[in-house]
Amino acid sequence: MAAVATGSGRTIVITGATGMVGKPLVKALLARGDRVVALVRDATRARSALGEGAELEACELESAGPWQARLAGASAIVHLAGEPIAGKRWDAQHKQKVRDSRVESTRLIVEGIAALAADARPRALVSASGADYYGFANRQMDDDDPVDERAPEGDEFLSRVCKAWETEAVAAEALGVRVVRMRTGVVIGPGEAMAKMTTPFKLFAGGRIGSGEQWFSWISLADAVAAYATAVDDDRWRGPINLVAPETVRNAAFARAMGKAMGRPSWLPVPAFALRAAVGELAEYLLEGRRVVPAALQRLGFTFTHPNLASALGAALARSS
Repeated sequence: MAAVATGSGRTIVITGATGMVGKPLVKALLARGDRVVALVRDATRARSALGEGAELEACELESAGPWQARLAGASAIVHLAGEPIAGKRWDAQHKQKVRDSRVESTRLIVEGIAALAADARPRALVSASGADYYGFANRQMDDDDPVDERAPEGDEFLSRVCKAWETEAVAAEALGVRVVRMRTGVVIGPGEAMAKMTTPFKLFAGGRIGSGEQWFSWISLADAVAAYATAVDDDRWRGPINLVAPETVRNAAFARAMGKAMGRPSWLPVPAFALRAAVGELAEYLLEGRRVVPAALQRLGFTFTHPNLASALGAALARSS
């Protein structure tokens, strides 16, 4: 795993603690000596997932409540919570949940910070966001152009969600809080997402999606966890940060790398029409992409444990077996 900055017994409040990034991040923060307060929906389920160590506060982040007082005295808040995007076929209700779970929860976190005395406010808010911020229909950019943090937002649904999400987080800056916005690519690591990606290959039915020419933005789980932990500590980390690996690949190359890592063929493509029939609007995000690059991470001197896809897939598959 990439180096994780040393803690000093500070209090870190975290949402989304039982998620793919949240669980190992809680473990890393506890291991370095931080006190972790996890704001969770179901305390019993969270305790089972996280084990002992973290303090749990059951709450609904989309509703104001006593949980906002738990922000007092925290050194930092790490906000990872959000309705799974690919959990089901998109309809109006699911899209509203995707938006509200991110945007409304962030607004209420910032409102909670604002209600605190100045000396009780956290110094940092590290908020998740997505590489989908940039969209895929910006015709002002060539498909091969690298997309760094200066690129404009897109106009697709997830781009608008990310924009609104980040806008709510940035409001904390007026309260004297350092805000970091992590525009995260696909996280490569053990878990449900990896299981879904590997299943077709296990059945000898893996391959590119559509043309396979679309860019695939990714980050290893180890590097994502290390980046979040470092963002909590390092005052240089602020503003938007593309949480992606330095190796940019197209979808066809990802499929070949997955097949090679698993010892399976990668010759069977998923036709665009079949994907659209299966998952609807979500298909467009799988069939399109941007060449998102980690300009801010590299400027900050972040060291990647898995800078290339073969290394990340090898580590994820080893832990999944």
